[in-house]
Amino acid sequence: MEAWEYGPAELAVIRAFVDGDPLDQAGGPLDVRTVVADIRPEAKDGFLVEEVPWERFPDGTDVREDLEQVRSGDDTATRRALSTILGLCANDMRVAAAPAVPFLVRIGAGPAVGSHRAGALTAVGEVARMRHQGVCTRENLLRLRGADDWLFEPTGYPQNWSVQAAREAITADTGLLLPVLADPDPAVRLAAAYALAAAAGRARDILTVVHARLPVEPDPAVRAGLVLAIAQLALAQQDMPTTAWMRACWSAPTRPPEVRVSAALGGLCLTDGPVPDDLRTMLNDLATPDLAQLLEPLPWMQAASTGGRTGLQRCLHTMLHPDTPEPCTPAYAGGTGTPAIPTC
Repeated sequence: MEAWEYGPAELAVIRAFVDGDPLDQAGGPLDVRTVVADIRPEAKDGFLVEEVPWERFPDGTDVREDLEQVRSGDDTATRRALSTILGLCANDMRVAAAPAVPFLVRIGAGPAVGSHRAGALTAVGEVARMRHQGVCTRENLLRLRGADDWLFEPTGYPQNWSVQAAREAITADTGLLLPVLADPDPAVRLAAAYALAAAAGRARDILTVVHARLPVEPDPAVRAGLVLAIAQLALAQQDMPTTAWMRACWSAPTRPPEVRVSAALGGLCLTDGPVPDDLRTMLNDLATPDLAQLLEPLPWMQAASTGGRTGLQRCLHTMLHPDTPEPCTPAYAGGTGTPAIPTC
């Protein structure tokens, strides 16, 4: 694209971050971390989107319009607007979406948007994660990159700043999100866990509530999501006691299969040593195609799935057989009791 086709926001980003030193912009008007942190609590609670300087960032005015559509109550318009925000994340263009996080949190935590509350909270979680589509390795499945990881969006904006702004916004609104873990809608509960797992702070508070929720959570997919949220928070905080908890969880025969398999994934991501034989045996017994389909709605699995293979299939193949190329099709098409992992 020629420079003359760019808008003012794109040109400003190019001058500041492509032609100039990004660090010179820290704390300034183009630092989205500062912009999000400066949104007044009254503006968040009152949905005063006009107070946010959207025009400073590429696609910012479009995101403002998307938020107004989500707030409108029109089902079709809301669905389209959330899809647009998720599309920006899929294209690694998060800077305009980061200031939307406080407003999306309030949509998801509020009572009035019906079935789109889960979509709003899922969008919160996506803005707060760097590139992770297709990621399914022990090193990166649950990794939340920090402020020191320099990755740039297609416009030239530093994506680590966009993600950090979103994660800090989640931290600021932890008090709104924690009660949502007990929401009547399982999809909303799962999306809340996904968002909370990306928080930049208050990890101990979040872990305490998530651990307390797990024994009383009735939905198996949400239980699995809670376990992955625990693992992701622990990985970001280097919380070693959680590593021991994951092992105790996946090795306990009294735990349900979805909890044991998710704990195995979490344990593999929290360690880098050889895979224990008893873990492999457990996965061969419990990681069935039916379980893979049960876990597929989890955002972590949705991000990992590709090419006709479920997220669980891909994760287990890359984690248990890292030196073996992935098959192009599922290794098995059988029913319950057939392993979801290839015998490579």
